[in-house]
Amino acid sequence: MSHIVTIKTKVRDAGAVQAACTRLSLAKPIQGPTKLYSGWVTGLAVQLPGWVYPVVCNLPSGEVQFDNFNGEWGDQKDLSRFLQAYAVEKTKIEARRKGHLVQETPLSDGSIRLTIQVNGAGS
Repeated sequence: MSHIVTIKTKVRDAGAVQAACTRLSLAKPIQGPTKLYSGWVTGLAVQLPGWVYPVVCNLPSGEVQFDNFNGEWGDQKDLSRFLQAYAVEKTKIEARRKGHLVQETPLSDGSIRLTIQVNGAGS
């Protein structure tokens, strides 16, 4: 049986953040206080390509803080790509932790289909 799942991403897993950075060939995320234009925030900072300021993942709250000045200091598509990579990596980590097999298929529209086999049956 097949199921379609929509995920609203909260970023809470440092390992999945690191895996997303590796997947996208980004620098290793840095934990600690980070300067954004309007002030300082604390969390796991990820530097996206072409962004003036990093995005900062507040793992306890799951929120991602950033300042891209409405696209002038960083392309929103890069943040969306990172969040997609995080969601894929987190899903794969959790599925494998439970002993499930995961197959990843990139789709022509840029989305990614994950097929998870539970107890030998496709789901």
